[in-house]
Amino acid sequence: MFISENPEKMMGEKLIHYFSQGKCEGNAEMKNLLGGKGANLAEMCNVGIPVPPGFTISTSVCQAYCQDNELSNDLRNEIKNYMAMLENDIGCKFGDLNNPLLVSIRSGSVSSMPGMLDTILNVGLNDETVVGLAKKSGERFAYDSYCRFIMMYSNVVLQLDHHLFQDVVDDKQQKSGAKSLADLDVDVLKRIVDDFKKIVYEKTEKHFPQNVEEQLLNSVNAVFASWKNDRAVSYRRIHNIPENLGTAVNVQAMVFGNLNDNSATGVIFTRNPSTGEKKLFGEFLVNAQGEDVVSGVYTPMPIDGEQENTMEKLLPSVYLELCAVCEKLERHYKDMQDIEFTVQDGKLWILQTRSGKRTAEAAIRIIVDMVNEGTITKEEGILRIDPKTFDNLLHPVLDVKSDQKVIGKGLPASPGVASGYVVFSASDAEKAAEQGKKVILVRSETSPDDINGMNAASGIVTARGGMTSHAAVVTRGMGKPCICSVSGLYINKDGTFFSVGDTKVKKGEPITINGGTGEVMLGILPTISPELSQEFKTIINWIDEIKTIKVRANADTPKDAKIAKEFGAEGIGLCRTEHMFFASDRIEFIQKLIIADDENERANALIKLEEMQKSDFKEIFSIMEGREVTIRLLDPPLHEFLPNNQSTIEKIAKSFNKSVESVKSKVAQLSEKNPMLGHRGCRLAISHPEIYSMQIRAILSAANELKKEKSVEIKPEIMIPFIMNEKEFILICELAKKESSVISAGIQTQIPASRAGMTSDKAYSIGTMIELPRAALIADKLAKHAEFFSFGTNDLTQTTMGLSRDDSVNFLDSYKESNIFDNDPFEVLDTEGVGELIKIAIERGKQTRKEIKLGICGEHGADPKSIEFLIKSGVDYVSCSPYRVPVAKLVAAQFSVKSKFVG
Repeated sequence: MFISENPEKMMGEKLIHYFSQGKCEGNAEMKNLLGGKGANLAEMCNVGIPVPPGFTISTSVCQAYCQDNELSNDLRNEIKNYMAMLENDIGCKFGDLNNPLLVSIRSGSVSSMPGMLDTILNVGLNDETVVGLAKKSGERFAYDSYCRFIMMYSNVVLQLDHHLFQDVVDDKQQKSGAKSLADLDVDVLKRIVDDFKKIVYEKTEKHFPQNVEEQLLNSVNAVFASWKNDRAVSYRRIHNIPENLGTAVNVQAMVFGNLNDNSATGVIFTRNPSTGEKKLFGEFLVNAQGEDVVSGVYTPMPIDGEQENTMEKLLPSVYLELCAVCEKLERHYKDMQDIEFTVQDGKLWILQTRSGKRTAEAAIRIIVDMVNEGTITKEEGILRIDPKTFDNLLHPVLDVKSDQKVIGKGLPASPGVASGYVVFSASDAEKAAEQGKKVILVRSETSPDDINGMNAASGIVTARGGMTSHAAVVTRGMGKPCICSVSGLYINKDGTFFSVGDTKVKKGEPITINGGTGEVMLGILPTISPELSQEFKTIINWIDEIKTIKVRANADTPKDAKIAKEFGAEGIGLCRTEHMFFASDRIEFIQKLIIADDENERANALIKLEEMQKSDFKEIFSIMEGREVTIRLLDPPLHEFLPNNQSTIEKIAKSFNKSVESVKSKVAQLSEKNPMLGHRGCRLAISHPEIYSMQIRAILSAANELKKEKSVEIKPEIMIPFIMNEKEFILICELAKKESSVISAGIQTQIPASRAGMTSDKAYSIGTMIELPRAALIADKLAKHAEFFSFGTNDLTQTTMGLSRDDSVNFLDSYKESNIFDNDPFEVLDTEGVGELIKIAIERGKQTRKEIKLGICGEHGADPKSIEFLIKSGVDYVSCSPYRVPVAKLVAAQFSVKSKFVG
């Protein structure tokens, strides 16, 4: 339910604002009150652009309407007063039988929501006023307008299916050989009007409304109500637009592009929205209304070019005037504009201007060009970059020339495009990958048990789960596309097919997914790698000049480290050592360690694991070339490395020469009801110190050998997860000191290696993840021993709020709709609760150790709002997945610019 933050604020507030060349009660700065469209209409009037006059009903009214579902009597009377002002301006009268005024009713939200909200044109036509309009401007035009009005009003206000009316038009066009509504003669149009009115009566048992005041007020109601329609709600959820903004409603005198062949309507961009080229880009239709251009029913003509049917050639004087308007508006707004216009009998009218939607590539080019042109500064350019747009530049994209059949849509959880053959289990994904096949893993949802299959798959699709579900978080870290919560996705019990609506896709059949749009498509579709332009590199250089904190990457393998470095990571903020064990050629050694029956077996498994880890650490250190690397010791509970299905258990038992019963017994012994709060993290080191000892030896040995071989100075940061008690941390610090001392003394341990030359006080730094509330509250005690804190905001959010990251998706939407949460707390940091704990930890930690290093390595490390809060709180760096490093850098630079402007 939509709830106004302050219902009382309407009392005494001006709710309607008039705009015209002679009188304008608004400007561009009033966007929150007038919506984007209303504010820009007022601004254009102020700067002398030809705009049809009208008035804007403010967003505050929408907030009240969404509570009461009706307009107040006072507001209804005020609308009548403003209609009288409009009548005086235009010289026509609303509802007059001889000289009728017609108006458009258009939405205008604060944040652009193209196509999501409703519009109604030609309000004021009925069986009598259409006769007056016909006498004044011609029968064909009048009945063409009446047809359009009945169709739109019936769909938007009366909630009747648009196709009921479009089918009538299509039938008449087919019989007469006409290509469009504009080609039908007046007698046919009159019959269409009669047919439309019959449909209305049959479906509603009421006649089409003839009272023009009723038409007006019902249309205003309907446009306000469209704020709550399903597509608008979904759009706001996906784009994180607050529910409580509301939309304004613009009532504007109609101008007619369908008056005659000297009339037209169209849309024009001041620069090419696909490439960013500084060249007008637009389309128009002669003898048409605005909806015709964007409906897809008709084929518009180009504004200019070599063809004969361009506006430049057909309406040359209007074209020149339009070019001048485009230049003036872009210069005024200092941004590429998307402009809607109508030509009525040779007279140009501008109906709307707004910052134009553009591709990521175009956005970057336009910013660099405008900086070079002196239109904006580098800082202004950085502020204009949308982080999501920036992110899209870094992932594979579909070839636009391909034939795409979309069969389903879900949440765009991780960007990128992938094609592959459908599989329904992690084991099938692994088998297929071993055979060199690319697969898309389709699951109801994923869990840690699926990690190998996820690693093997090219992309993931789930029926459930949100933007921060297991599937979403893991795939973002992997840089793989993922779509969650695909609407209507059904997987049959046998795992042989999935269906979405009437489309059935069998196991082994190919699909393509676009993680940037959430679309699932049939077949293997061609993709192209993004080419990072010179403009992109220029932007990155500006960002590095401006930002004031470091941006590291979460990288678990040498491959991840290479990607992180390529994307400009200034170090690794989180290397999750458990991810090194999940590869198919390594998992058996951690499994051997877990199910070992005696010390000898355990020792042999540890030796092999230490070799693997040291090799990985050495390669990672070499790749990062002296940059800081924070390595988190083993975190997940041990049971996550063991299988939970009979066939795999039998396979492991046979491979390790164990009985099936003994392996099943170990699985049962390690199983936990709530593993998220169970035997994990530092608790493993208390119970099994040999695991952490092995990992510390591997880290320090790798750093020491690399220093000797390549003279690369490495001081690893060893991070202990899930600390809740000072004594826990002391014990592990002592364990680390012991291993460091052994190495520095040159003593040969289980793995023969020359480890001399390291001193225990300089070999490494040690710190902890703050991911439990108690750790934050005792940060002053932990800082006695910890040289750094890294906030693990994923788990800190779960443990502070009592929310499961994976399960809470089932009810978080209800919480956002009820305004309990503005955002998903796993996407945007909860600053009141989790954020307060972070501030407490920072304050108390610095009281004990002023120079303590502070970072964040949770999923919030690339979220703009979260990064701003964390910088204000005093962190030294943020860490995120390699593919999101440029985005995090951008957000950090944007914060620096904002802080400078405020200062």
